[in-house]
Amino acid sequence: MAANDPGQPLHPSTELTDWSRNLPTPASALAIGAHPDDVEFGCGGLLAKWAADGCTVHHLVCTDGSKGTWDADVDVDELAARRQDEQREAARRLAGANAGEVRFLGYVDGELDSGLDARGRVALTIRELRPSVVLGHDPWKRYRLHPDHRHAGLLVCEGIVAARDPHFFREHPVEHHRPDALLLWEADEPDHVEDVTDFVATKLEALEAHQSQFESTMKAVDDAELDEFRARVADRLGLLGAPHSMRAAEVFTLIDDL
Repeated sequence: MAANDPGQPLHPSTELTDWSRNLPTPASALAIGAHPDDVEFGCGGLLAKWAADGCTVHHLVCTDGSKGTWDADVDVDELAARRQDEQREAARRLAGANAGEVRFLGYVDGELDSGLDARGRVALTIRELRPSVVLGHDPWKRYRLHPDHRHAGLLVCEGIVAARDPHFFREHPVEHHRPDALLLWEADEPDHVEDVTDFVATKLEALEAHQSQFESTMKAVDDAELDEFRARVADRLGLLGAPHSMRAAEVFTLIDDL
């Protein structure tokens, strides 16, 4: 069940304490999510922490989010446009003056693949924005049901390989770029922890920009249920932080040999 919780599911190895922790604040970060709101669930606290310390935070969203509702009669084009607006607002709430670009690849929700076209577009974004750290879904998360999350994770990993090496996508009009580190959320085997104690409220504020997702993802159709959602997120971050003597944490797999 926990494997399908958005963003920061519990993991049996959460009690381990010999992990790396708290990367130095990078100059810039690029978070790549399958849908609008995935970044805020997966690493919103960390991005808020880095932005407060001067990091420029960029977002790349792979799909249009047009299936993100339980309303069978919704106008999917209107929903996709609304979700772009929500994502821009969430990015602003997370990073304030240090919010960077918010880009959308526009693939249809539920139909993302990790083929060469999408890989090239992710690689081009990395080359253009030149982030120090890239963040994304762990594509190897066991029992993860949503195909877009798996494909978005693969695109992050394969896009970094393509972006760093000069002979991939030589038609790109910019130089190759090698980030310093990759952080994967929804990690199947997390080994890195970030203290987000002072940024839980900012993460929640950014998540609440995604009002179209209150019913389907957050299970919050009234004020009482929204309070319950806030408590669930805060409690989860507390449980993740406790083994590391942190009041709230987000956990990742760290790959720093890129």
